[in-house]
Amino acid sequence: MNDRQQIILQWVNDKQRISVTELSQICQVSEVTIRHDLTQLEQRHYLRRAHGFAVAIQTDDVDTRMMSNFAQKQKLAKFAASLIQDGETVFFESGSSIALLAQYLADKKNLTVITVSSYVASLLKSMPCEVVLLGGMYQKTSQTVVGPLTRLCLQQMNFSKAFMGIDGFTQATGFTGRDMLRADVVNAVVEKGAENIVLTDSSKFGQINLNPLGPVSAFSRVITDDKLSADYQQHLEQAGMKVSLVG
Repeated sequence: MNDRQQIILQWVNDKQRISVTELSQICQVSEVTIRHDLTQLEQRHYLRRAHGFAVAIQTDDVDTRMMSNFAQKQKLAKFAASLIQDGETVFFESGSSIALLAQYLADKKNLTVITVSSYVASLLKSMPCEVVLLGGMYQKTSQTVVGPLTRLCLQQMNFSKAFMGIDGFTQATGFTGRDMLRADVVNAVVEKGAENIVLTDSSKFGQINLNPLGPVSAFSRVITDDKLSADYQQHLEQAGMKVSLVG
């Protein structure tokens, strides 16, 4: 994917639906060039095309989700990594922001990472840390394991911090996830009573999904970008969470 296509995908994911004309103006290239880019991105299942528009798609593919707000997610991951101390045992869930944590662990000593994500585990293969990949039913698209066996594995594990992603948050629903089985894994992690940390870009706030993650009181910190509204920040802090805004 070239730089222009990354910009296109960023705008599509941010706005959910954007015209070819607007993308042409943003990228300062012809509409013919934009249409060619959209065709390539659609063929790779990054978006879908409608007449005169590009439309975002909902997917569990980690590479695709990582391209949404990629630069911001890198900043969030770098900050999150600064919270991890030498000698800790930590849990990484399967979100795209969390996957980026892997590139910031090179200076950590005697670290153990427990994860349900084969994608995360593969990114950690060159890092100086121990990796524990849990078992379970394998979801091929999200490259993560879920189900009763995963819960059973989690019962045998202890960790000091858990980093998890979300798909939505409102004041009425709390944190929510799109996939029922992955939500069950998150809730099993939350039950362990570690320092539970949400790592997500601010675009998830205001969205509602089917499956609750929580309760909210079980989370101790939210790491997100500085576009988070003051109302949401205040609500999270009143619920007892530290809110780290990364610009």
